[in-house]
Amino acid sequence: MPELPEVETVRRGIEERVVGRLITQVEVGRERSVRRVGRETVIHGLTGVTMLNARRRGKYLLCDLDSGDEVMIHLRMSGRVLVEPAGTERPPHTHVVLTLAARDGVVDEMWFVDPRTFGEVVVFDPTCTAEVLPELARLGPDPITDEFNAEVLAKQLKGKRGALKPLLLNQHVVAGVGNIYADEVLHRSRLRWDRTADSLSRKQIALLATSIVEILTEAIEAGGSTLVDTQYVDIEGNVGSFQENHRVYGRVGQGCLTCGKTSIRKVVVAGRSTSFCPRCQK
Repeated sequence: MPELPEVETVRRGIEERVVGRLITQVEVGRERSVRRVGRETVIHGLTGVTMLNARRRGKYLLCDLDSGDEVMIHLRMSGRVLVEPAGTERPPHTHVVLTLAARDGVVDEMWFVDPRTFGEVVVFDPTCTAEVLPELARLGPDPITDEFNAEVLAKQLKGKRGALKPLLLNQHVVAGVGNIYADEVLHRSRLRWDRTADSLSRKQIALLATSIVEILTEAIEAGGSTLVDTQYVDIEGNVGSFQENHRVYGRVGQGCLTCGKTSIRKVVVAGRSTSFCPRCQK
């Protein structure tokens, strides 16, 4: 699933290629991709309007429209947002298409492509956000767009006794972190995945907060992580490169690049895999 760095990369692409351009036509194929509000609402809400900006909260893409509405795009497991010149052959599973007014003489299309159809496109009145997208209000702090430090993380972890890995994946605790970056953050922090939150010292919480911001920032600069078993590419179809910097994720059985003295191991708990170094993360 695309996580915060991948979604931020897509956001930047939308900001560069789509924001400020009139949407002249909207096509919706698979109803499931617009299931929250329906085909007609998305077509009517996006036709003849212009995106004013491109924002992000955790893994949610949000754009204000000049009509006063907003559009939300969530990539979920396999969603992609691509922009190509009109007339370009569309890839399979292209479920929503926005035709954009010409820029420099070129008419482009923005495609929402989603083979597994878990992702969605939602057009909504922002005054009704609590009813249409209640999960947005429950998101925890975003480590890139919000203030995020030891004090903030300590507040989010206060009173919680669960293991660190599930807590990092809980979007109510920290918005935007998924399996890839949780593993990388815990490794940099030298904390085991099953260490409980209430056992952390103030110094360890500070290191964890710093590692979250550092890992996510570095991944954004690399355009995210593109893995062999995922669909993620940026808005122009380019793959990310942060997978080349992974220390634990996707490296099971390989030597630890940090300590150089043992191999990366994997455990599976509640259907989620965790990669870690048993020497570095005690």
